[in-house]
Amino acid sequence: MCDYSLQHIASRPAVVGDKLVSTSFSNSSTRGFAAVGEPDVAVCLLPGTEIAFEKEVECDDTFGLFPRKMREKVARFRQVDMDKPHTHHDALEFPSGRSVLVTQLSKGQHATVLQLPASTRGEKAPTEHAETRRQDTFVG
Repeated sequence: MCDYSLQHIASRPAVVGDKLVSTSFSNSSTRGFAAVGEPDVAVCLLPGTEIAFEKEVECDDTFGLFPRKMREKVARFRQVDMDKPHTHHDALEFPSGRSVLVTQLSKGQHATVLQLPASTRGEKAPTEHAETRRQDTFVG
């Protein structure tokens, strides 16, 4: 639900209507989403979750020097390369078919959770956001 590199960060599952911001977290070299007003809590998306950005999505190059616009504002969350345990899995897939790792998103982009995957739509929304922990362990 959240990339392995966020296992030591407080986290909670996303809910429909969440206002998110792409960010870096303390004690982590990766980027992810936090809720606006909760900068130290990673918001974890389930595969199939749809989000809409306020502006065209921007991604950083490997060195963070030359951001590029994706020319898209809506994306579906996916997990990729699941057969590789110690690599980033969290990605966004755009209607054009292009995808980008969440950790490559430029910081400070705002998005809204539009829809959760079908398997979670009928479930009762949590009244409080419980902290969730990953069971993966990173070696190396």
